[in-house]
Amino acid sequence: MALHKDFPRSPFEIPDSGHRWFPADEAMRDSAYEKLLPPLVANIRKEVSQWRTDGYPGASGTSGALLNWWFEQDHMLEEANGTLSPFSYYFAQREAVETVIWLYEVRQARDKFDLMRFDASEAISAGMFAENWPRYVCKMATGAGKTKVLSLLIAWSYFHRTYETGSELARNILLIAPNIIVLDRLRTDFDGLKIFFNDPILPDNGFEGRNWRDDFQMALHIQDDVRIVRPTGNLFLTNIHRVYLGDVSQPSLEDENLTDYFLEPFGPKPTGKTTAPGTDLGELVRDIDELAVFNDEAHHVHDERMAWFKSIQDIHHRMLQKDGRLALQLDVTATPKHNNGAIFVQTVSDYPLVEAIHQNVVKHPTLPDAASVSRLSEHKSALFTERYADYLQLGVEEWRVSYAEHEKLGKKAVLFVMVDDTKNCDEVGEHLEKIAPELEDSVLVIHTKKNGEISEAKSGKKLEELESLRQASNNIDSWQSPYRAIVSVLMLKEGWDVRNVTTIVGLRAYSAKSNILPEQTLGRGLRRMYFDSDEPEYVSVIGTQLFMEFVEGLKTEGIEFERKPMGDAARRKPSLVVEVDTENEDKDIDALDIAIPKLTRRFNREFRDLTELDVTALGNERLPIKPFSPEQTREIVFKTMLDDAAHHTVNLDGIGPADYRSVVAFFARQLLKELRLVGGYNVLYPKVRDFIRDHLFENSPVDLEDPVVLRNLSEPEAAKTIFDNLKAGINAITVADSGTSRIEDYIRLKSTRPFSPSNRPFMQSNKTIFSKIVAEPGTGGFELAFAAFLNSASDVAAFTKNYLAIGFAIDYVKADGDLSTYTPDFIVRTVEGTVFIIETKGREEIDLPQKMARLRQWCADATQASLANGGPEYRFVYVDQAGFERNPPKDMAGLVASFREFQP
Repeated sequence: MALHKDFPRSPFEIPDSGHRWFPADEAMRDSAYEKLLPPLVANIRKEVSQWRTDGYPGASGTSGALLNWWFEQDHMLEEANGTLSPFSYYFAQREAVETVIWLYEVRQARDKFDLMRFDASEAISAGMFAENWPRYVCKMATGAGKTKVLSLLIAWSYFHRTYETGSELARNILLIAPNIIVLDRLRTDFDGLKIFFNDPILPDNGFEGRNWRDDFQMALHIQDDVRIVRPTGNLFLTNIHRVYLGDVSQPSLEDENLTDYFLEPFGPKPTGKTTAPGTDLGELVRDIDELAVFNDEAHHVHDERMAWFKSIQDIHHRMLQKDGRLALQLDVTATPKHNNGAIFVQTVSDYPLVEAIHQNVVKHPTLPDAASVSRLSEHKSALFTERYADYLQLGVEEWRVSYAEHEKLGKKAVLFVMVDDTKNCDEVGEHLEKIAPELEDSVLVIHTKKNGEISEAKSGKKLEELESLRQASNNIDSWQSPYRAIVSVLMLKEGWDVRNVTTIVGLRAYSAKSNILPEQTLGRGLRRMYFDSDEPEYVSVIGTQLFMEFVEGLKTEGIEFERKPMGDAARRKPSLVVEVDTENEDKDIDALDIAIPKLTRRFNREFRDLTELDVTALGNERLPIKPFSPEQTREIVFKTMLDDAAHHTVNLDGIGPADYRSVVAFFARQLLKELRLVGGYNVLYPKVRDFIRDHLFENSPVDLEDPVVLRNLSEPEAAKTIFDNLKAGINAITVADSGTSRIEDYIRLKSTRPFSPSNRPFMQSNKTIFSKIVAEPGTGGFELAFAAFLNSASDVAAFTKNYLAIGFAIDYVKADGDLSTYTPDFIVRTVEGTVFIIETKGREEIDLPQKMARLRQWCADATQASLANGGPEYRFVYVDQAGFERNPPKDMAGLVASFREFQP
């Protein structure tokens, strides 16, 4: 059940729909793929993939513009340190959003009968769907970014209802969490509506002719704190109990088991200006005229007899009485499964955990190897900690190793111990503090007792302190928190968004009756700690035999566990850490620091009307028309210019004229896809047609219905001429050079945070501010050889490899006219104070002249701005590997004198 060999490593890359994971041997892919996935997913995934490739035909103007903005435009987001970094949505997030929009708008699948048309299993029936309104379930692995999917589709619903005549979507959104922990996480993102403005959700005013940001008039209401009730533009963020009607009891301190109480809000309901006695959110949402429901961690909506489902059903029935209906229900969860393990039939998209692990979206779970397991025995003892002393000892040892590794990178590793019963929580907490001095007063114990007492660590806590207990569990990642370990019988199996769990010790067994899934068990340790790196991260899982058998149930989901030595006896290769070398007494950090100006972007894409494209002025060389026999024109195959894959076939029967329209449409859509433009198809199509007919061939105009002409269009040189020239023409009218740059700020090397590249060759130098110079993979030793030269050059005062963590990249226009950025290889300051930006290359690239021209321009702009403020001069050098190895220079002056390519 391994992944297809061609499934991409990058979570941003669009995979072939036929390369996705499925729960069977690869040999069964052709015969069983559709039968073994969630019933609706296989067919929907295939059609959405084609819809994406074709440029979203059938989408409304609003949907097309939003899809274009979200997934085809370049976005730069400001980091905490003020630097700008490129941002893209994961493909899994994109696919979920595209799937919902395609189903609702293009295929208009608004009820169970519409959805059943996509069934590939031939096993589902109408009786499996309890709802009579549009409901879609998106299955996304833990850590894959479900909140971003929710925010994108909330904006889509709002704008669709605002801009599209006759839209049945809603500008009022009910966003439901199952408990207070999930609610807190959602509130962090949605409070002040900041997710809509911090993420590139709202297009710029003027994009595709709309004032998106001005028109997004949404008010956030959290729980019952409803400040102003407007007919539209309300986002109600609440846990599910606020939506229940009065006959559904809320968790109470009088309950025998206080687990639900811990997971629900504490204290009395908040009140706002409009929440007079007798008025609650449950009643309020039933009285508005348009509403869409979004459920986070929606595996709770698994039974039509549950109050959660009944509450949504009641809202829908209330709206029917007013000649309306619930516009949409969207559920997102990692585990949309019933108690018996059957997946929700409403599941329309699927990003499984095995794919998320493969793409480093989440941590890789690792298990102890045979030698480590041999250390583990359950001792006969009435004391819980004596019985499982071996497991706790190995867990502490493994945690110590990860703590030391992550501390260098500025992160705190957390140990998470799950026990079998509430009475053992305190015992385990005290035991950890005894065997690990560094855990003294650093163990947070969370459990609920059936006798009504709630305790933390050694002493019982009063009700008013319960809130601080919850906050402590949520804030444990922070260095401000004194806690380094958590012991709990309460699984915290959802919503507990802690990222720094690196070691899990399981001392309890689970069964199907527990309603807990293996992915939920590991979920709290799967979230990544670092987001500025694509290096794999790991969580170590240790536990009793029954616990490990339960965890290994994930093998049925395609997970392949790595086994490794664990504990003090483990001889693992230490992680490679690059950091500012402050501990080296031989280095003067301030003297080795190099100031790099942050210049404003010089090139930007301006969204202009494609009607300005003049196909008569492209200046292309015209092609001769090749002769082809009737047999050769019977089947014509068109391949995409992006991947040379067969995309479009024209079959001619020799009767009547050939249909050239699909061929022109093929080229138009390929151009829109490559240029990340949506919504200009109707304008671009006649431009492409006129170029082919009047300007592509010698002796133009040509008859586009002639089979010989169509056969010529499938030739590589014809396709390349069409693609390259029209693309260049479009770029010429949309990519603009501002003509100037100014210094916004400076990048300081000494402000770079520690980072951990994969283990590969490195060198150390007293001329660099960093602890190590690590070469990029695939450079064949050239970068380290060049770094050694800089280290030995007498006229070099300081240098560094330009790591991605530094944040220095330059925008430029590629050879094909597209906008992009690139990262130069080295930064050098001479003893005279001149700063050199150096590009080293083993082989020449097609965009190299464009990169060097832009680098020359950047140095000129930086120098002009810098000298005006008394700063240094900035220059550049291009160093090719062959020339460097043939005539190695002795110093920087010799390098500058010898390597003159691309110099003015």
